[in-house]
Amino acid sequence: MPPNKPSASASIVTPLLFVFIYGSGFVGAKLGLPYAEPVTFLALRFAIAAIILGVIAMILKASWKQEKLTWLLSSGLLLQGVFSVGTFYALYYGMKPALSALVIALQPLFVAVLGGFYLQEKVTLQRWAGLLLGIIGVAIVLADGLTTEDISAISLTWILISLSGLTLGQLIQKKHCAQMNLWTGGCIQSAFAAVVMLVAMITLDTSHIIWHMDFLIGLTWMTVGVSLGAVTLLFLMLRSNTANQVASVFYGVPVAAALVAWPLFGQVPSAIDWLGFIIVAASVVIANTQFTKTK
Repeated sequence: MPPNKPSASASIVTPLLFVFIYGSGFVGAKLGLPYAEPVTFLALRFAIAAIILGVIAMILKASWKQEKLTWLLSSGLLLQGVFSVGTFYALYYGMKPALSALVIALQPLFVAVLGGFYLQEKVTLQRWAGLLLGIIGVAIVLADGLTTEDISAISLTWILISLSGLTLGQLIQKKHCAQMNLWTGGCIQSAFAAVVMLVAMITLDTSHIIWHMDFLIGLTWMTVGVSLGAVTLLFLMLRSNTANQVASVFYGVPVAAALVAWPLFGQVPSAIDWLGFIIVAASVVIANTQFTKTK
């Protein structure tokens, strides 16, 4: 059964809401990570998300039958677990947030290239122009924080692992799991990611947690806002649009992170930042002039 065509308002509101919530996740990570090591933080996050999604699924009496369980588990682990672990450990080993965000911003280009082979999605010249313009806009937004002095082999390896997880997870989700039940499918994905993080926690982390209020706020937002809210919106977009269309929306994530950090941390955007914001917005529009159409 083909996916329903989204309304015009949903096609605008859903990406904007996703970008805002997903971008604000960097703020949640910044608040929580000083009080728990990366894998410990993620194990808690995914476990709580799985419990909440499971409760919602039971209330709604959603079906737990999964026809493509292996693909479902793979997609969830890559999109959430591998992506988050890679990003968190790249930061943990000294990579500056701006540089890590710039590397992750390459994801739309990788999805556009690999999507042609894996999903048979055609990328027009107009969309390529939008994708390339987006990289320029993101680089401008992040320019003040870009530095190569803290790059190490281990931090670079972790951020490339993160980029691979986000890219491959999105492609698998689009091809094999786009029509999954959001509640039961999301619960199973989060639970599997939590189990993997728990195993990793035993081997990689000390499992020590400082129960500070900032940690609780960060964990709550990363769980409810990102794992439940943003990831569900991502799945909804993948259900109705091509993978490369959805990937281009990720250019807005660093912009959202910068705007959220403005009132919370007093990081006032400069004139150059606003120029980057405008270029990113233009790139997404150029890449998605047919965003309301399904493939």
